[in-house]
Amino acid sequence: MEALREAEAELTVYVHPSNAADVHRAVRRQLSALLFSYEERFDGVLLAHETQLVEVEEREVEDETVVEGKKKTNIVKAKILNGLVPYFGLRVHANLLLFSPQPDMILEGKVEMLGKESIHAIVLGVFSVAIMSDDIHEKFKFKRRGDGGRFVSRSDREHMIKKGTMIRFSVKSVDTEMNCHITGSLIPPQTGSMRWLSAHDAEYASQINSGKRKSRDISIKIEQNEQEHRILQNENSMVKSERPHKSRKRSIEDR
Repeated sequence: MEALREAEAELTVYVHPSNAADVHRAVRRQLSALLFSYEERFDGVLLAHETQLVEVEEREVEDETVVEGKKKTNIVKAKILNGLVPYFGLRVHANLLLFSPQPDMILEGKVEMLGKESIHAIVLGVFSVAIMSDDIHEKFKFKRRGDGGRFVSRSDREHMIKKGTMIRFSVKSVDTEMNCHITGSLIPPQTGSMRWLSAHDAEYASQINSGKRKSRDISIKIEQNEQEHRILQNENSMVKSERPHKSRKRSIEDR
């Protein structure tokens, strides 16, 4: 998929001293909090990450503290920040997997809902796509059925788009303020049902075969990071629910 790209970044991650016993986990948690949301500094949505702490040379050790992690015996050097709560900054080398759709890119998604005026799909199970009637090729005719309807090609009835169909479409615009909400188009060539294209378009079929392994590896990375992100969200919600709530009656009596 064109919108997926890998990038390397040199970051400084700030960690609270309470997490000093396992800085590697603390760094992962910091980056996992950014997953599946648009980050302007990355020019895309962070889908997965792999991190490695950068060693600081001895000549740079002035005004720095030494923290030793549990999992690794090597010493990690980090700069202490001034203030009442002395967070320390860790230099991190990160390999990032980003979702960064741009106009005219060709993407793939699964149809979730459709009607005579529009098709709504989802990309990578996260990002919403809307294809309005003006952007659906005139070769497709909408036919209403009991299952909600479908778009059927006038030239080949086997080429149809219905709920659950994997489609290939062109990007018209991207709204980053809505976490990369995409407006798409089915007018350009080599767009439509992926199943039909794989059987009737030789160029597209060759692209599928060459990209199968890479797509599988990317899916595994996204799934692993999605699990970590879900665990982090659950932990945060548990912490909030466990915080004691002082009743209004008690607070008035204590005054």
